[in-house]
Amino acid sequence: MFIAGMQKLTLLDYPGKVACTVFTAGCDLRCPFCHNASLALPDRPRDSMEAEEVLAFLKKRVGVLEGVAVTGGEPLLHRGLGGLLGEIKALGYSVKLDTNGTFPLRLREVVEAGLVDRVAMDIKAAPENYARLVGLPNFDLAPVRESAEYLMGCGVDYEFRTTAVKGLHTAADFEGIAEWIAGAKEYYIQEFRDSGDLIAGAGLSGFDDAEMAAFADIVRPRVPSVRVRGI
Repeated sequence: MFIAGMQKLTLLDYPGKVACTVFTAGCDLRCPFCHNASLALPDRPRDSMEAEEVLAFLKKRVGVLEGVAVTGGEPLLHRGLGGLLGEIKALGYSVKLDTNGTFPLRLREVVEAGLVDRVAMDIKAAPENYARLVGLPNFDLAPVRESAEYLMGCGVDYEFRTTAVKGLHTAADFEGIAEWIAGAKEYYIQEFRDSGDLIAGAGLSGFDDAEMAAFADIVRPRVPSVRVRGI
């Protein structure tokens, strides 16, 4: 599998744990607001490292770090992901997996094999706006729905999250999301920030604090645990 880099210390990517973050390359979506375009697009320059380098680092940090957040790109794009997660778990680390939900069978496999302790899944928009938000006109939402339904019932620790982008999202999106994930355990609305590494960021910006709070209020009657990140 293609590992594009590692952040050796994070207090943000794995809630409640001192962790590191491993970045995989490649993604099956083309969200215009993606802040890691160099990871998603094959024609963008990016670093690379071997799994052995990651594991060697983690062996040295046993007892110092508590967890590993695996993100991308889309980690489940890689069929070899389970092997890497198994080796990380064998070192005693908790594992958090970030996913866009487009590979429900692979998600089920790693969860049911006990290879992940927490899953963070993106909910990009209300269902009717999904294709536009992921940059794929003929996008099939069924696998994402399947992944969301699975997480809500399988017992693994999880969160849903949406990056709110002015120019792409409206209040109606959060009404649709609230209906879709009603009863979910945790939902986060994240502030959009221009990383300088976007897929198609022209005209996009973040919402102000009051707008973000209003979006959270829209969702909260159906998902009691709603928080805003980044403000």
